[in-house]
Amino acid sequence: MGIDPGLNTTGYGVIEFDGMKPRLIEAGIVRSKAKASIESRLDEIYSGVLEVIEMHHPTTMALEQLFSHYERPRTAILMGHARGVICLAAAKCGIEVAHFEPTRVKKVMTGNGRASKSQMQLAVKAHLQLATVPEPPDVADALAIAICGHHLGQGSMMEKLTSM
Repeated sequence: MGIDPGLNTTGYGVIEFDGMKPRLIEAGIVRSKAKASIESRLDEIYSGVLEVIEMHHPTTMALEQLFSHYERPRTAILMGHARGVICLAAAKCGIEVAHFEPTRVKKVMTGNGRASKSQMQLAVKAHLQLATVPEPPDVADALAIAICGHHLGQGSMMEKLTSM
């Protein structure tokens, strides 16, 4: 499961792999009410993510790492709140969370760590062999994070298996 956290719109994507080939299970967004209190918005995100987890029972979650420009510290703090309730939902369900920087996901998906939203959408479309690009971009980002979580997590999974 991949998550692109946001206080207004949180994208999610659930995929499964047959070897190296990804298959889309479900993707969508969890939206909070912009005019609601921070507490209410965080509850909506938590509840929405928990609902997806309970429906699909993913074994791992790949979550976009906090990224913010220094000019916008408030945005970073609000994103931290959203990431916190997403991590809480994963912890409550016993799901391991891997954190990935946006530039690393973009580099893995497109070869360019500064890829645009449209480039990411096209890359996800190609990887999942979809008829159209995933919309909105938050969904494409979540799917890209899920794909990277699988590919980049293979090394650590193999280490765990061989150390048993």
